[in-house]
Amino acid sequence: MPVVCRKDRLPHFRDVISQGKTRERLLCLLMAVAMASFAPKLPAQMTNAATAASGGGSAGLPPTAAAAMGGSGETRVFPLAQLKRGMKGVAYTVFEGVNPEPMQVEILGVLKDSLGPGRDMILARLYGAKPEFTGVVAGMSGSPVYIDGKLVGALSYRIGQFSKEPIAGITPIEQMLEVRDESVQPAAARERTSGGPAEVSVPAANGGLGVEMQAMETPLVFSGFSPETVERFGDRFRAMGMTPVAGLGGADSAAVQPEPLVPGSAVSAVLVRGDLSVAGTCTVTYVDAKRLLACGHPITQYGPVDMPMTKAAVVATLPSPLNAFKIVNTTETVGAFTEDRASAIMGQFGTKARMIPVAVEVVSPATAGMAAKDKTYHFEVLDNRQLTPSAMLVSVYQSLQGTNSAAAEMSYRLSGDMSVRGLADVKMSGIVAQNELNPAAINAALFVNERFSRVYGNPLDQPVITGLKLKVEGIPERRTATMESARLSTLEAKPGDTIEAEATLRPYQSDSKLVHLKVRIPDDMAPGPVRVLVSDGATVDRLLGPTGSARRAEGLADAIDQMNRLHPNDRIYVTLLSREAQAVLEGQTLPGVPLSMANVLAPLKDSQRMNLNGESVVEAASTDAGYAVSGSQVLHLTIR
Repeated sequence: MPVVCRKDRLPHFRDVISQGKTRERLLCLLMAVAMASFAPKLPAQMTNAATAASGGGSAGLPPTAAAAMGGSGETRVFPLAQLKRGMKGVAYTVFEGVNPEPMQVEILGVLKDSLGPGRDMILARLYGAKPEFTGVVAGMSGSPVYIDGKLVGALSYRIGQFSKEPIAGITPIEQMLEVRDESVQPAAARERTSGGPAEVSVPAANGGLGVEMQAMETPLVFSGFSPETVERFGDRFRAMGMTPVAGLGGADSAAVQPEPLVPGSAVSAVLVRGDLSVAGTCTVTYVDAKRLLACGHPITQYGPVDMPMTKAAVVATLPSPLNAFKIVNTTETVGAFTEDRASAIMGQFGTKARMIPVAVEVVSPATAGMAAKDKTYHFEVLDNRQLTPSAMLVSVYQSLQGTNSAAAEMSYRLSGDMSVRGLADVKMSGIVAQNELNPAAINAALFVNERFSRVYGNPLDQPVITGLKLKVEGIPERRTATMESARLSTLEAKPGDTIEAEATLRPYQSDSKLVHLKVRIPDDMAPGPVRVLVSDGATVDRLLGPTGSARRAEGLADAIDQMNRLHPNDRIYVTLLSREAQAVLEGQTLPGVPLSMANVLAPLKDSQRMNLNGESVVEAASTDAGYAVSGSQVLHLTIR
């Protein structure tokens, strides 16, 4: 029968001895003594210091954390050089709720240069009923470790998947404080540069033996997403050391959490918020009046970042020998994470992260006896060249899959704009349908992902994306067609004449369809034979774009202009190919270049700034096909 101890009935030791009390009451006494040893009365000034440091509230620091910070609120550091095997300490993390709970820690040793040159790691064993039951848990990274009231570092690494003991790696606090001391401004306030993200690095050792020391996973909670969506795109986030989970957690930015953030509290970094939510959670290691340090390892190691920082409540901790993790609800925003470095992530209180507002309007197709339905999803996505394309991909896909009309045999008509500060909007249009590899919803999300990747991947300029508006209309069939044949109404024509072209399309599992186009011959078209290309938009794009050695780095303005000149895939195009030279110079097409001018431009070709072709491409006509068209036909025409 379990022992139940009530505070009002805890005995004095002399009563137990003199009156011969029961074994149960003696156990209660021993438990009371143990609790008292770990819970000394907290000075009032320490509670005030903790409250001021983390956004208000009435709760104070955990007892050992308060002792580590001293009466003045300054954290005292346990030097790495003085650490010895066998030393005992205590770590704090949240297993349930918002209040950190203690775990006993025994130091096993220091692994020199384990995480890289000059980056040591402390190896420790955890004791206590909860850590011995749950093991090392995803979301525990950042849990502060103290010895003699001094901060040693943060639990941050684990060994393998099925360890029989909760053995963990600790990032020394000296390395984490370097992130605080070397940081400058938030990412949003820094001068934008063309540099890309640092290479993602999650340190590991002995991977070839099947046993490795790796960073504790950061549970990435997808709220509003189906398990199928998270499973389909989860590998993109697992590659960055995050553990994507669907539905096991939530987000309520309007919720008020009065308890302050203290060492051992759960804290979340937000990637997406609104109708859809994605947030990664770890544990606070260090707090002062302006900032905090958490995790003890990188999430992405991007360097300067700009992600909302929120408080979090742990609903439960799920024990599992394969993948133990915390089920978390994110609550109120208290600042922004501004640094994601090798030893820690850093957040600043009161700082506002810049997010990209997104509106996805989904128009479901009309069915028998039911009118078309319109639903708009509103959410915000972080602004980060490494994470945003993937976050946008999974969010757009979920927006399309979140209606009852979603089906495998379906197509979507897309139209929308991506806004970029100081530049033209990036236009998006076309029909996206199922193919042999993916259903239409994935192809639609990949279409948007490709545009974001091209903008963020520009080698010369750093973009500032200010919004995305997307309208997606569902079509309850596979809306694709192949061009079977084409013909002209005449074999000869004069400059200025209008002739007719006819294309035969074969829609998917349907009868052939004829499409007619009026084609006007340019007034300056030179006499002689001309090839007439009747094709899809992709074929025209290949003819007009730079190829091979002519491809070179271009600025963001030129890249957006080139994207906006891409031809939608739901139209048929008629293009005249004349026997005159054509130059493609810095993304601009110059048809009909005289031979003398081509010789003058030859040095530009040698320097890979220009692509020179033997034929000029003249766009003569186009018409809406109503299908995602593929294929081309080449016809011949003589100009008199």
